[in-house]
Amino acid sequence: MEYPQAVPLKYRIDPDACIYIQKQKCGACEKKCPVGAVDFTQKEKMVVLNVGAVILAPGFEPFNPSAFDNYQYAGLPNVLTSLEFERLLSASGPTMGHVTRPSDHQEPKKIAWFQCVGSRDQNRCDNSYCSSVCCMYAIKEAVIAKEHAGDDLDCAIFFMDMRTPGKEFERFYENAKTKSGVRFIRSRVHTITPIGDTGDLELRYVTEDGGLKTEIFNMVVLSIGLQTPPALVELAGSLNIELTPGNFCRTETFAPVTTSRPGIFACGAFQGPKDIPQAVIDASAAASAAGELLSPARNTRTKTKEFVPETNVVGDRPSIGVFVCRCGVNIAGVVDAPAVVEYAAGLPYVDYVTDNLFACSQDTQDGMAKLIREKGLNRIVVAACTPKTHEPLFQETLINAGLNKYLFEMTNIRNQDSWVHKNNPDLATTKAKDLIRMSVAKVALTEPLKEVALPVNQAAMVVGGGISGLAAAKSFADQGYETHLVEQESLLGGQARNIFHTARGDMVQEKLEELISAVESDESIHLHLNTRITAVEGFVGNFKSTLSANGKLQDIEHGVVVLATGASPLTPDEYGFGQDPRIITSLDLDRKFIENDPGLNNIQSAVFIQCVGSREPGRMYCSRVCCTHSIENALELKHRNADTNVYIIYRDIRTYGEKEYLYKKAREKGIIFVRYSMDQKPLVAVENGRITVTVADHVLGRSMEISADLVTLATAIIPRGDEQLANFFKVPMNEDGFFIERHAKLGPSEFATDGAFLCGLAHYPKPIDESIAQAKAAVARAVTLLAKQTVYSSGTIAQVETLKCAACGVCLSICPYNAPSFIAEGRMVGKAEINPALCKGCGLCVASCRSGAIRLKGFDTDQIFSQIFELAEAI
Repeated sequence: MEYPQAVPLKYRIDPDACIYIQKQKCGACEKKCPVGAVDFTQKEKMVVLNVGAVILAPGFEPFNPSAFDNYQYAGLPNVLTSLEFERLLSASGPTMGHVTRPSDHQEPKKIAWFQCVGSRDQNRCDNSYCSSVCCMYAIKEAVIAKEHAGDDLDCAIFFMDMRTPGKEFERFYENAKTKSGVRFIRSRVHTITPIGDTGDLELRYVTEDGGLKTEIFNMVVLSIGLQTPPALVELAGSLNIELTPGNFCRTETFAPVTTSRPGIFACGAFQGPKDIPQAVIDASAAASAAGELLSPARNTRTKTKEFVPETNVVGDRPSIGVFVCRCGVNIAGVVDAPAVVEYAAGLPYVDYVTDNLFACSQDTQDGMAKLIREKGLNRIVVAACTPKTHEPLFQETLINAGLNKYLFEMTNIRNQDSWVHKNNPDLATTKAKDLIRMSVAKVALTEPLKEVALPVNQAAMVVGGGISGLAAAKSFADQGYETHLVEQESLLGGQARNIFHTARGDMVQEKLEELISAVESDESIHLHLNTRITAVEGFVGNFKSTLSANGKLQDIEHGVVVLATGASPLTPDEYGFGQDPRIITSLDLDRKFIENDPGLNNIQSAVFIQCVGSREPGRMYCSRVCCTHSIENALELKHRNADTNVYIIYRDIRTYGEKEYLYKKAREKGIIFVRYSMDQKPLVAVENGRITVTVADHVLGRSMEISADLVTLATAIIPRGDEQLANFFKVPMNEDGFFIERHAKLGPSEFATDGAFLCGLAHYPKPIDESIAQAKAAVARAVTLLAKQTVYSSGTIAQVETLKCAACGVCLSICPYNAPSFIAEGRMVGKAEINPALCKGCGLCVASCRSGAIRLKGFDTDQIFSQIFELAEAI
């Protein structure tokens, strides 16, 4: 079996290890299998599929460090790869999540991580690119290891540049240093030396001040990179797909998922090394690009899903099934699962109880549906992890078993129990029993709920006319949907109008004008320039937004909305900005390049200062694009005048992925990189018409003074932080002002609010190709709604008992979704009613109703009190 949660969860035969396949001997499994599942007569078949588009997502292979003799990976059992260590941390791993050394199964006291093993290496392997993900997964592994083993575990990460440019990554990095106590050592260890037969490992390394230090660690983890396996290189050749120097699929900046062969698209790590959020974004973007190509064929081959008829259980005695998940050792390592199962079996109305290794796995889901039918169960409790991600999965299982999906209650015995009481198993077991008892009491009073079918308006609105908004609008139109593009400025293009060229050499202004022209000429796209949104009503599939332009109001009806409101560069208040016209920002320099300023050819010395306003208190995030942008511009200056002395003063160079080639090229061209720290920022002085930059050089161990003709500040990217717009669509923003996605990995292009999606700089700083990819991803997610043409409201909504209503209007004033209103006509005129399509089931109106006239379906007063009474028993 591939792994405990494989889909499908079935055994397979490894042909390289099978004696029968290799030598035509044995065959015992075929003889012993009671259901005849083993069939050695099966032969390879060729299947021909006729398709309109192809999406390549074949993944990657991890780098094998065995070739590096100095690390002795193959010979030292306590030298592991990061993937092997990941398995050690896993609840379903070989040690059930307990961190021990492979050599003697003892708990380590000191673990070291080596970064860039098989990445950024020009000497020992061909992978001179950055694998993008290694820094973050090393930090994550170190933090989790300390959580598992306790604060006594010493974790040290040896690195060259710490690359944490993703959303919330910089905070995670800072918290690992300041709160978790992970050590970060800027040094590259050359050799691992074993110490006798102890299993310990000696490391000698050079410190930042040039000193030589020796440390002994119990384990070493090699942070291995990502690479394209030879089989995929061969596949690309057979498909006539061009590859990059790093053997990844070649795509274009303005077509980030389109390969060199029309009709074939690429996503994931085959397109370039990337983390999960970006891989998910690119996957949706590829689906959107394929959808644009295949839109004329939409609905021509659709199959209607056959639903199991819903069993009517109204009036039936509750027959409750309780399913307890062990979640590997995530739960069972703390909670006594068998004891919990035995206890639950004695609760009222409970007719069936069992436990499973992973309740969310496909085979458990199928088995659960089968048991519900066989046992005649009419209400279900699942005691597992968080309902935030897993409740819809179990509700789908109920539907497949013929039960109303609201006859279900989920008990979180992981996040709220085993995780918080990991040092007290007895208490955790008792709490699990209490939580399940409360859930059983509540679900026994649950009744089937109905969902209201709502038509979806087949139009989209995109807010923001920058590059991601333009890409989103064009994608909607290419898929056949009427689109309204709303931009508050008089021109389209946003910040892209200030960018000279990309890391790949694309001339941005030419490409941007082509995109703008395509949008303006598309009859399906309605442009609203100099326009602001002043009001929004409605709900998913049926929004009505009021636009204000030149004092005139216009109502637009649409089914979905994409927020692409962009961001702006920080106006710096340091490094002498504003004192001299030669001290400018990165975008100012781009404007000079666009206008072909002749003065740039005469510059003798140029200094770029990185992280101006980024990665510091109050703005603890990396602006992601600045390192690459500065290196691009530095190379452009060198291209115009090879004798120009160019300095880049940085904290960490973050040219992730194949952008590393640009960094390599800059060093080859003689661009000088000088690192600084937050406690020793560069000093810029303007005296007597002369600009000097003073910075402490960590290599020389002394300050150096640079006379500069040009100082360029790589300033932070600042979100617009439009709270009014956020309130209109009920979408959240983080403390920095960027919009918060539904889920960092599972929903990076959509909001938790149904029908609302996001992309571009409004989500987080990113380069043009990633902005366009996310725009297409947002459209792909939106089209899943538009294509359905019908959506359903939730069953857990508020309902007014009109005879009890005092018509006080409190519910109208307190509801954030404008769901309550007064009845306008009939016998109950003036009484309150709830629009089921607008209600989100938050319960504010229920809690505030003075007459007790409002009930929340699925969370009725008797259900809530039943849980409270059951909890009181334990007290």
